[in-house]
Amino acid sequence: MPADATRPPPEHFLTLIRQQQRGRLKVYLGFAAGVGKTYEMLQEAHRLKRQGVDVVIGIVETHNRAETAALTEGLEQVPRRKVEYRGVTLEEMDLDAVLKRRPTVALVDELAHTNAPGSRHPKRYQDVEELLRAGIHVISTLNIQHLESLYDMIERFTGVKVKERVPDYVLAQADQVVNVDLSAEDLQDRLRGGKVYPAERASQALEHFFTEQNLSQLRELAMEELARALDRRRQQRGGNAGGVGSERVMVCVSSRSPITHLLLRKAARLADRFNAPWYAVYIQTPAERPERIDAATQRRISDALALAQQLGGTSMPYRGPSFHQAVADFVREYAITHLVVGRSRRPWFRRWFGQSPLDRLLWAVPNVDVTVVGNPG
Repeated sequence: MPADATRPPPEHFLTLIRQQQRGRLKVYLGFAAGVGKTYEMLQEAHRLKRQGVDVVIGIVETHNRAETAALTEGLEQVPRRKVEYRGVTLEEMDLDAVLKRRPTVALVDELAHTNAPGSRHPKRYQDVEELLRAGIHVISTLNIQHLESLYDMIERFTGVKVKERVPDYVLAQADQVVNVDLSAEDLQDRLRGGKVYPAERASQALEHFFTEQNLSQLRELAMEELARALDRRRQQRGGNAGGVGSERVMVCVSSRSPITHLLLRKAARLADRFNAPWYAVYIQTPAERPERIDAATQRRISDALALAQQLGGTSMPYRGPSFHQAVADFVREYAITHLVVGRSRRPWFRRWFGQSPLDRLLWAVPNVDVTVVGNPG
C-alpha cells in the first residue's frame, strides 16, 4: 500500500488505549472491497501482540483471500456463534463471549454488517458500541459507500442501493480513522487476478460497481471523509471540544415529500462540512395536527426524524400558523444560517395565482442561505 503521510504511527493507538476507561475505536476506512482494510487491521493486531497487548479476533471476514487468512494465524479467535435461519447456518460474532473474555483489544471486521435475526443487536456497529461501553478497545473496518449520509449520492453515480449502512455519528466518534488507499487501476488488477472475488464474480464486478469512474469517485469520497476526521481531531486538540462555530443548519421534514431521506442526508453532509449542529424540523401547521393525518403518514414522519438522529441531527416538531411563518420563527429562535428544503411539485398553472410556497419562504428568511433540493427521479 502507498505510504500515507497523514497516518499516525501504530504506537499512537497503543497510547490512546492507556488513556481512558471507555473503549477506543479505530476504523480502517476504504473506498471499496479489496483495498486491504482487513489485511492492515490484522497486521496492526500482530504489532500490538508483539508489544504485549491482549488482542483477540472477535470476528474477521477473510472472504477466502489467502493472504488475509494467513494473517489470522497466531492470533486468538473467539469462537463464533452459530445461528440457524431458514435452513441455513449463519456465523456471527459471539458478543457475550467477547465480553466475558474481556481482551484489551478486539478486532471486529465489517462495521456495517447486518446481524442474523435473533441477535441482541440488529447491526454489528451496535455490538461494537456495547464493547466500547464495557471498556474494550475495538479496531474495525468500513467502506465509504456504507456511510448513511452518502446513500443517495452512491446510488446516483453507481446505480447501487447500498443496503447495509452505518450512521455517520459512529465514524465521527472514532478515535482514529485510517484511510487504506489504492489506485483504481491497482484494485481492478487485483480483481482480475482473483485476489478479491472468484473469477466469475470479478468479471461482473468490473463491468458494474468496480468501473474506473465509480472507483475514482468513491476514492475521492473516502479521502474527503478522512480530511473531515482529521479536521475534527485538530479542533479538539485546539481546545474547541465541541468544534462548533457560528453556522447552524435546518432541514424541513415534510409529511408529503418523496425525498425526505435525501434532504436529511444533504443536511447532514452540509452540517459536517461546516462542523455545525443541525436540526430536522417537522413543521406542524393547523392542517397537520396529529388528529388530522393518518397513521401511515405519522409513521413516515417518525421514521424520518429517527433517521435524522442516526445522522447526528436533532429532531423536533415545531408548530406555527403557516409553513413559512413557522420556519421563519424557528430560524430566529435557533439562529439558523443554512436552510435545506425540497422543491415542491406545484402544477405550472398555479403560478398564475401568486407566490409559490418557496417564494414565500425565501421572503420570510432573507438572511439565510437556502439550498433547494430537486427530486432526482
